[in-house]
Amino acid sequence: MEQYQIVPWDDMVAEESSGLNLEQYVPPELEKLAYLVCKSYNMDVRGMTLITSKPDKGGAIWRIDTNHGTRSLKVLHRTPARSLFSVGAQEYVVKQGARVPGIILTKDGKNSVVAGGKLWIVTDWIDTLTPVAKIDLEGAQTLCHGLGEFHKWSKGYVPPLEAGKSTRIFKWESQYQKIMTKIGWFRHIAKAYPDAAASPQLLSVLDTFENQAKEIFTKFQESSYQKMIRKGEPHWGLAHQDYGWSNGQMGPGGIWVIDLDGVAFDLPIRDLRKIITSTMDDMGAWDLAWIRGVIDAYHRANPLDRETFELLWIDMAFPNEFYKHVKEVVFRPVEFMDTELGPILDRVIATETNKWEVLRELEKDKAKYPEGDYTEIVTAPSQPYTYRDYAKKGRRVEGGRPLERTRSESNIIRLVVGPDGKGILLKPGAEPGDFRKGKRSKGETEPVYNKPSKKLRDEKKGRRKQKKRKSEEPVYYLPLDVKPKKEKAAKALKPGKAAKALKPGKAAKAGKAAKAVKALKPVSEKLAKGKKSSKALVPQAPKDDRISRSHVKRPTEEDIRRLRTEPARRAARKLMVPEKPAGKKKSVQAPSSKKKKGAIGKGTFAAQRTSYKKAKVKAYILAYRRSEVLRESKP
Repeated sequence: MEQYQIVPWDDMVAEESSGLNLEQYVPPELEKLAYLVCKSYNMDVRGMTLITSKPDKGGAIWRIDTNHGTRSLKVLHRTPARSLFSVGAQEYVVKQGARVPGIILTKDGKNSVVAGGKLWIVTDWIDTLTPVAKIDLEGAQTLCHGLGEFHKWSKGYVPPLEAGKSTRIFKWESQYQKIMTKIGWFRHIAKAYPDAAASPQLLSVLDTFENQAKEIFTKFQESSYQKMIRKGEPHWGLAHQDYGWSNGQMGPGGIWVIDLDGVAFDLPIRDLRKIITSTMDDMGAWDLAWIRGVIDAYHRANPLDRETFELLWIDMAFPNEFYKHVKEVVFRPVEFMDTELGPILDRVIATETNKWEVLRELEKDKAKYPEGDYTEIVTAPSQPYTYRDYAKKGRRVEGGRPLERTRSESNIIRLVVGPDGKGILLKPGAEPGDFRKGKRSKGETEPVYNKPSKKLRDEKKGRRKQKKRKSEEPVYYLPLDVKPKKEKAAKALKPGKAAKALKPGKAAKAGKAAKAVKALKPVSEKLAKGKKSSKALVPQAPKDDRISRSHVKRPTEEDIRRLRTEPARRAARKLMVPEKPAGKKKSVQAPSSKKKKGAIGKGTFAAQRTSYKKAKVKAYILAYRRSEVLRESKP
């Protein structure tokens, strides 16, 4: 079943030239696949008749005779995910009481079958459907009344999670802007092919329609459109997008709506506008009584408010029909302007003669409709690119913001404050104890840190490199005949008394002076033995990073007492006095006279190749992780 992939078959030029109607033809592989799909249903197929096909898209409809009566088999030409949106909508409106063919479930209880890369459905077949009169006002009123019923039944629809969402409710502005841009293209094309038959005529009318589009677009921006769409998609429901005399037919109980393949979330009056403007184009003139009649019929089924009526009027006034008839010039400019465009422009211009007179009169009807309540947002609206445009091969639609998910504990980013006063941002679902040093798997949640700007990171990196380079370079000094004064000051003070007599800052300086004296001592002894003084520079060995960091203040018991909780303090004390590994040499510890109570020995960290400062921070983090009390602030 999955070996054959359904593709359009409109490229059969030779067969079509021989008299074959491709809309009444499907490839033999597709017909075999249709019989295989029927086996997924609890029915015996006794006959199958092709009703119509879409050779340019790869879709088809069959009438099948089964042991349960006549049914319809349909292969939807859109992607399976997009088609699931339509199938779910059809199931929803049927449950609401809409006159729409019901979907037959498979043996597994599913509403569809995927085969050949497309979605297949089986529905009821309504035998008694007949189209209503097109030009007759009564027939048009019946058709539009059925449209209003369908829109009312579709309100509240929420598509399945696995379905590809289709919405046009947020795209009105971009649609108008696209039409205005394309009208500018028409001018460039007409100027590029001045010898084409309809080129001068097209240039003569472009200014008129371009000014109309700009004027109506300004009114659209001043309308209540932005307030209306804030009600959300379920509030407005679905628009058929291809409703007309063939997809809305009279049957048992009223108008039945069929062919729901292209339904999408939209302001429902878009369907009503298309019926009105296309019928006026077919008539060749605008009929005020006809327009009022169909709007009233729709209003009885699905009541309109003043803001919705105003938007309907704006959509009728925009040059949609002109754009629809002329846009083909972009794809085949010379052929289209030489053969087809001339008669089309004559009909469009003739229809325009009384259009604005009718619209100005119709605009007065706005007062008949009550004002809508758009003060509160019922549902936060999703934006246009939250679904994939399946007509454009699944690319995301530009514009708007992403879907706003329901705010819950699982999608909140938390700020956890550590015992050192620093905060850590945790991703949704992460805990402070989830942070581990080292490698992580891609699926594992890790905390998010506020990284500094690239400029600051580069500056820090440069300073580290410069410091490392200086530490590796040899340091030179001049041997002196006389010992420096700092040496005498350092000798005058004993180590124990110096710490008491001097303040912490001065004591550190004294310690450095004492180290300088020790470094110079061998040279002084050589000079005392009578050797000549040399002015040559004597290289000094580079300092070890571990030794240079030995002066860092060691964490004490007082630091541990600053932790907030007793469990944290107990854990910190265990970490601050690590156990000596069995079977190894004892690390060199600092003299007991200089060792503070509760501090970690110098030799321990020297052996571990780390500093006291890093050990202190690590101990704080680990101790805080083990504590049961966390300070959190939710954004």
